[in-house]
Amino acid sequence: MSDLPLASAFTVFNEQDSGCLSYGVEDAGRRWFVKKATTVQARLSLIRATRFHAAVQHPAIVRPEQILNSPDGPVLVYPWHDGSVLNHATTHGSDRAALTRFQQLPLPDVEAAITTILDAHEAVAAAGHVAVDLYDGCFLYDFDARQMWLIDLDEYRPGPFVLDADRLPGSRRYMAPEEFVRGAVIDQRTTVYTLGRTIWHLLDSPHGWRGTPAQARLATHATRAAPGDRHPDVAHLVTAWRATLTTSDTPARL
Repeated sequence: MSDLPLASAFTVFNEQDSGCLSYGVEDAGRRWFVKKATTVQARLSLIRATRFHAAVQHPAIVRPEQILNSPDGPVLVYPWHDGSVLNHATTHGSDRAALTRFQQLPLPDVEAAITTILDAHEAVAAAGHVAVDLYDGCFLYDFDARQMWLIDLDEYRPGPFVLDADRLPGSRRYMAPEEFVRGAVIDQRTTVYTLGRTIWHLLDSPHGWRGTPAQARLATHATRAAPGDRHPDVAHLVTAWRATLTTSDTPARL
């Protein structure tokens, strides 16, 4: 796996707005997803990603199997997973066709996918990290296997920390108010907000809200403007979510 050139790629993602060049290659009978930086900021993100994946493991979080050195910084080599990114963002805009399809799945399948996302973030929090730049572009869903994967968690970092910029990177649709305030504390309550927005968004649909009243109350609690008014940490949010599930059998942890 020492040489995975772009010239041998079976697919290329070269219009990303992240500053990274990504492509799929096949080597020794296996498919791989290769990600490298094209800008200074992207290089810093990939360095951050290597540190995050060294600290956090969960079956649903796709992590690199090898990290190669290059003049432009680390090259991350991930196992290839089939699926559709729910928000495919490019330099020309966003394609959310997969999100619309996902939002119309049977409700138990949507709940199971959300449970996977929340369980993964319980592992993130337990490892002392907080979510940054989590949005539906990080959700890779395999519609055939009904499996949710988490990808591109490059901006996650140890927390709590004090924001030393005017804002954090991310989608405004998912970001907590404090992520726009220099000097604000970014901690698990910030992750709770983003996960609350995830619940709202994935249980929504072109035809309206699909979740239960209890799930709407939970998402409202998680996304309150003041951090102190939310669930105190990710573990409390996960426990509250599991109590709202509409299926008789709680989805198993991966």
